[in-house]
Amino acid sequence: MRRRARTTLVDVARLAGVSAVTVSKVLNGKGHISPETQEKVQRAAALLGYVANTAARRLRGGATRILGMVVPELVSPYFAELARAAADAAGRCGYDLGLFTTSRDPQRERERIQSLLGGMADGLLLVVPVGAGEFLSTLEQSQVPIVLINYFGGATHLPVVRGENYEGTVALLHHLLALGHRRIGFIGGAEHSGQAKERYRAYREVMRAAGLWDETLVQPGDFTRRKGLEGARALLGLPSPPTAIFAGSDLMAFGVMEAAQERGLQVPADLSIAGFDDSPLASLIPPGLTTVAHPIADIAEASVRLLLEAIEGNPVRDQLLEFPSRLVVRGSTAPPKTPLP
Repeated sequence: MRRRARTTLVDVARLAGVSAVTVSKVLNGKGHISPETQEKVQRAAALLGYVANTAARRLRGGATRILGMVVPELVSPYFAELARAAADAAGRCGYDLGLFTTSRDPQRERERIQSLLGGMADGLLLVVPVGAGEFLSTLEQSQVPIVLINYFGGATHLPVVRGENYEGTVALLHHLLALGHRRIGFIGGAEHSGQAKERYRAYREVMRAAGLWDETLVQPGDFTRRKGLEGARALLGLPSPPTAIFAGSDLMAFGVMEAAQERGLQVPADLSIAGFDDSPLASLIPPGLTTVAHPIADIAEASVRLLLEAIEGNPVRDQLLEFPSRLVVRGSTAPPKTPLP
């Protein structure tokens, strides 16, 4: 019988329709590669079983020098920047970063995690897991070190690194209230996101404490521009529309800006808009987006450091590192034309 030839980078590149250099960058989490290209490369590598070569190296008794990172998506500037920062932090320590996306699908997330736990990586960074709660005990018993990033689920012994969400949202809402806004719309985040729940909790409690709670001013979202656009259309179509809209992510806030433009509204003269994440575009799209920032580089650095400590056998269980968020005021928020009492 003829032995099947070992799959190479060139084979993956040929199937994905890209160069071998691009394949190397994608699989090592380096460079700025579009989400579409990353998805094609990862699919091709999986179909050809290219990742099995790394697993084999580990089975032979050696470390892979690869850290696995599972993220919901790369369309979000937040996750893209977090992955870039983690790759930089890993590289400084002599490790490569293997990046995997889940499209916020719990089943796909489970498959990615199980593959990585099977020996493809020396450790795993799991970002805002959507379905990990269902098999958290299994993850806690894994022989592969795991660090959870931006996890707000149930109790766990796994180390957690996250950015604070509640106080940042409170600061943003107090900013809008201080400007004179009383009808403040809210567009929530992804259903499975603990961060989205924290931001909604802060919104609800601040508005109730101010005596301004109105359920009609709340719209569901999923952190995407499209949902921001749809939610803003619904809010601006109310008989008494809001004078300000807080979107649970910058991407949704950009969708709100699009909805305002459709109606001929000027930002912030006719409508104040705020987001969350402080993505790179927040300061570039006129008039500049008021938002809440997480120290992404610090979160990535701490996550990689904790994971490497675990790989080296140091105790990291039950550790929680939470970084404060920061209000960033730009030109998209201003007093309403007619402040209400």
